[in-house]
Amino acid sequence: MEFSAQMIAELIGGTVVGNPSVAVSNFAKIEEGRPGCISFLANEKYENYIYSTQSTIVLVNDSFEPKNEIQATLIKVPNAREAVAKLITIYDSMKPKPKGIDPTASIDPTASIGENVYIGPFVAIGPKAVVADGCILHPHVSIGSGARIGKNTIMYPNSVVYHDCKVGERCILHAGCVIGADGFGFEPTANGYEKIPQIGIVVLEDDVEIGANSCVDRAVMGETVIKSGVKIDNLVQIGHNCEVGSHTVMSAQVGIAGSTKVGEWCMFGGQVGIAGHATIADRTQAGAQSGIPNSVKKPDQQLMGSPAIEPRTWWKAQAVVKQLPDMYLTLNRMKKEIEELKSRLNQQEN
Repeated sequence: MEFSAQMIAELIGGTVVGNPSVAVSNFAKIEEGRPGCISFLANEKYENYIYSTQSTIVLVNDSFEPKNEIQATLIKVPNAREAVAKLITIYDSMKPKPKGIDPTASIDPTASIGENVYIGPFVAIGPKAVVADGCILHPHVSIGSGARIGKNTIMYPNSVVYHDCKVGERCILHAGCVIGADGFGFEPTANGYEKIPQIGIVVLEDDVEIGANSCVDRAVMGETVIKSGVKIDNLVQIGHNCEVGSHTVMSAQVGIAGSTKVGEWCMFGGQVGIAGHATIADRTQAGAQSGIPNSVKKPDQQLMGSPAIEPRTWWKAQAVVKQLPDMYLTLNRMKKEIEELKSRLNQQEN
């Protein structure tokens, strides 16, 4: 598929500066531009590349004024980053979607399968499961008995939804993610740890995305709930009976212990850890590797470190930490000097 500069400008509400007839068929980073590709410039750190890029078209902000000659055709827009995201979405939606049911798929006769679905090779769908219209199930997907998959949801290879769990509409489950495995529930006894049956379920509401190899554990009883619009990166662990508020985002390797409630619009950097039975207020932001041992009661807070504290305090503490080796040497020197002074005073008294 080829698109002219003029067509692209009309799609995203931009203004062409240069030849409106040039056409592109692919995307490229501005520093790796090739003829026939479209790139974008949203960060001034990359401005030097716009004067040498081989890309045919470059999206730029309305405020951009070139310092040197540019060979590429420009399309000026209010926000280049948003424009390229919109354009990629349009481009991706035009790709043909797979359809049909592969003969190697194992579908229980009592399962309900909607229209216009794709069920790939070796997919397994259990008794009384429901797969709604427009779903795409890639090879080796497993859907347990009684589970429900909402309309237009995509499940990538080897993703798993355990029995009775519910997945909303337009969700994306990436390869290897597991929805509804048992929570980590054991009771210590004299003979070891006795497993506590996890009889609850997981509910993913609409427009949730779960990254590759992430796990959302089923509740001991009741529900583990991931609310609408939540985006979870790869290798994230959500414990049993947790509740994650709408539009919260988590980077890779975040871990949330059981029965914790996370508010709406929170942002967690990589490897953030949150203790169990905590409540995290709306719009909390935690920097990478923050450890949150207790509830965060006030909304709109920013946290860093372990235990997590306000960023300015954390940076001050880090500045002190860097000085600790010198402070240690100084302290030892002062200790020796004090001992020498004590020794002299004792000699004088005697």
